[in-house]
Amino acid sequence: MMRRYIEIMDTTLRDGEQTSGVSFSAAEKLTIAQLLLREVRVDRLEVASARVSDGEFQAVKKITEWAEEHGCLEKIEVLTFVDGHTSVDWMLAAGARVMNLLTKGSLNHLTHQLKKTPEEHFEDIEQVISLARSKGIQCNIYLEDWSNGMRNSRDYVFQFLDFLVLQPIERVLLPDTLGVLTPRETYEYISSIVKRYPNTHFDFHAHNDYDLGIANVLEAVRAGAQGLHLTVNGMGERAGNAPLASAIATLNDFMPEVRTSVVEKSLYSVSKLVETFSGFRIPANKPVVGENVFTQTAGIHADGDNKNNLYFNDLMPERFGRKRRYALGKTSGKANIEKNLQDLGIKLSAEDLKKVTQRIIELGDRKEMVTREDLPYIISDVLDSSSIDENVVVLNYVLTHSKGLRPSATLQVKLGDEVFEENAQGDGQYDAFMNALKKIYARKQIVLPMLTDYTVRIPPGGKTDALCETIITWDINHKEVKTRGLDSDQTVSAIQATQKMLNLMTIGSEVRKPVLALAEVGL
Repeated sequence: MMRRYIEIMDTTLRDGEQTSGVSFSAAEKLTIAQLLLREVRVDRLEVASARVSDGEFQAVKKITEWAEEHGCLEKIEVLTFVDGHTSVDWMLAAGARVMNLLTKGSLNHLTHQLKKTPEEHFEDIEQVISLARSKGIQCNIYLEDWSNGMRNSRDYVFQFLDFLVLQPIERVLLPDTLGVLTPRETYEYISSIVKRYPNTHFDFHAHNDYDLGIANVLEAVRAGAQGLHLTVNGMGERAGNAPLASAIATLNDFMPEVRTSVVEKSLYSVSKLVETFSGFRIPANKPVVGENVFTQTAGIHADGDNKNNLYFNDLMPERFGRKRRYALGKTSGKANIEKNLQDLGIKLSAEDLKKVTQRIIELGDRKEMVTREDLPYIISDVLDSSSIDENVVVLNYVLTHSKGLRPSATLQVKLGDEVFEENAQGDGQYDAFMNALKKIYARKQIVLPMLTDYTVRIPPGGKTDALCETIITWDINHKEVKTRGLDSDQTVSAIQATQKMLNLMTIGSEVRKPVLALAEVGL
């Protein structure tokens, strides 16, 4: 069966740029346009509104020069206005050859904004179309507020369309300008129009105010629309437009009777590029392009994936040049850990895996998510800790840091069956902690080992809440001993490393030499 072809017009550079606070430079617009046409392979680009600014003019000029050089100038479109020769002259100077003329698609807009009769409006439109055609410019016609027009002034809409089908235009563009349509209305309105004007090309332009953009896109295509207007990451005014990635994935999976030219594997790269240029961050849970959408968090899901991919659906990450991830946190199970260990090439015994899983669950209770990059540090910390008997425990501590005052520390330490408390100041919070600790050990006539090196490591790409590994090297009886601590707070991880060192020493009623049995394994 021949599949019906659906044209995709991306309007990120025009409608998407109307996202509050977003403005692309001319160079950014050109880069996005090149990626959309060459890699994503959309059919058409709406790149700007005429007459907006000199910067907009320069951006369009750069894009049209590149497009003409590469034989795709007919894919570049500009929003224009019913303003006599003004928009036409602007387009000619910018090098564009396809205009999307903005007209009034509802009687309400026509009456209250333009204050004209339908006949007057149609006459003005005809003059602009005639002028544009005489200058070699192709015309598409936007029916602004068309969705409300169909709801409240359907006779006007059909009167307008009766006029337009007699004009030398390429397409009629049907926007749900205020994002008010339900899927049922979308199907009803477009199917009635397509049946009445079977020889006219109709595009549908969805907004997402009720989060119905993708549902309306599906119904528009089912009703016979031949083109769709979409934006990268769903950018656009208010709640934005129907997002490109979601629309393409949905069409490919649920409407096998249609096809598009869009390359799925390029959708994520253009999404990230637009995110970078716009500063408009992609929600982590946004379908297809969000960071979390191919991440399994629950341990039961990872276990199911190990057993015949029970939690897979048709949205396979490889389609979009991405990979499935298994999150590590308080809901993790052994299956999540094992999936991540496989990616890192690490294999643990059943006993060690159980310890690591428990440690990740504990950390997950304290931070949003443990990353795969954190995993080697966690393994190192857990295996180190399991080798040391805890005869010394730092029970409580208070660390202070104030401008103009020296940092101080108050701590409570359990040595065997005794509990000691001290406070001290220092050059930093950890130095204050160590000074208070020295006071406690002085009561037992024990001199603490000398700290010879202090190293902090954070996983690549770590954020402010990333796990921090602190590795401290101690000189114990002229032997080098390393201990590690792991926490999202650097000072806390240093305290953990110090507690491990303390447990390498034998505490008794007499001064004893530090135990060095573990020094050889590099703890």
